[in-house]
Amino acid sequence: MAIFEYKALNDQGRNVSGIIEAETLNAVQAKLKQKNIFPVSVKSIDAESSVRKRRQGFSFNIPFSRIRVSDVSMWTRQLSVLISSGIPLAKAISTLAALTKLRAFKKILSQVQYSIEEGSSFADALSKHPKVFSLIYVNMINAGESSGTLELVLEQLADIMENREYTKNKIQAALAYPALMAIVGVFVLVYLLVEIVPEIITIFQDMDQMLPLPTRILISISDFVKVFWWAIPLMAIICLLSLYFIRRTDKGALFTDRFLLNIPFSGEVLKKVIAARFSSTLESLLTNGVPILTALGITNSISGNRVISDLITNAMTLVEQGDGLGDSLDNNKYFPTLVAQMISIGEQSGELEKMLKKVGVLYEKEVEASITTATALVEPLIILVMGVILGFIILSICLPIFEINQFIQ
Repeated sequence: MAIFEYKALNDQGRNVSGIIEAETLNAVQAKLKQKNIFPVSVKSIDAESSVRKRRQGFSFNIPFSRIRVSDVSMWTRQLSVLISSGIPLAKAISTLAALTKLRAFKKILSQVQYSIEEGSSFADALSKHPKVFSLIYVNMINAGESSGTLELVLEQLADIMENREYTKNKIQAALAYPALMAIVGVFVLVYLLVEIVPEIITIFQDMDQMLPLPTRILISISDFVKVFWWAIPLMAIICLLSLYFIRRTDKGALFTDRFLLNIPFSGEVLKKVIAARFSSTLESLLTNGVPILTALGITNSISGNRVISDLITNAMTLVEQGDGLGDSLDNNKYFPTLVAQMISIGEQSGELEKMLKKVGVLYEKEVEASITTATALVEPLIILVMGVILGFIILSICLPIFEINQFIQ
């Protein structure tokens, strides 16, 4: 079935617009007339998209047309506002779909709207698009529909997605400057070794004298880089491809995830990120009435780390057998002990959701502090490394000059 966008007049003569799913244009007109709506213009979203692709051929805008998390979070918050204002769900989705500029997102929203109008629940309609609406998103919507608090759940989902995007953007921004410094430093170093150093070293080689060891090492490095400079990007590509194929296997993914957790400092930061995500996600699900085993299963599916996933799976088994969640997560070096202890306190006091929220906020702040510390350390470290390398180059060039001066004297 195709998706059609229409503009029409209702039986009162007012302009109306919307999106409908049907097999043919005639079927669209028939469906609209059954609702006492008289179409003025009808166009196929799918057909319009395919015509544009045929006209443009390959388009550089394709990567930027994908649906981002920020698009979904903004739509979620807007939908919460419309529903809290008393607008029916299908109408609210139709209104926001008309305002959406992304054609792919508009098509998905139209399909969601059509499914709801055909009698499906909101959660079921969203579950047909798992690449856009995650498992946690669908389950929280399901819980919101069941409890009659859909607008509150939507607002909470928007907060969760915005907080995660904020953390992600902060990490990327913190790493951007050091990464740029490192890349520029490598290019400058390669240029020195390929263009500048050989010109200077040639002067000393013409003297037929034994050069100092650092100078000989520099000449060897310069000759290698000059001949095999292409091997540097090639090795980087090979390493990335190897890592990609290794992670596609279960053993490889488990090994790399365990390795990432064991790296000094960055491994600790990763544990804090996972702890914050685990706590905030579990708190949101439990607050909205999702059973704890179902909530743990959803949290497990979005953990992003095989080691932590296995840990949560084991905890689910123990909880199902009657053990407490805090005790099930305790005594494991890959999961912060403080999280397990605070969960145990929350279970004993009957305030598990409130304690999970505190843990999530606590570790989000710790992650932010760790990122700030890492940024402050990485920048001078890169400068120090580049200084040592440039110092070695300068020393290697100056040593023969000192020896020539001594020989002349």
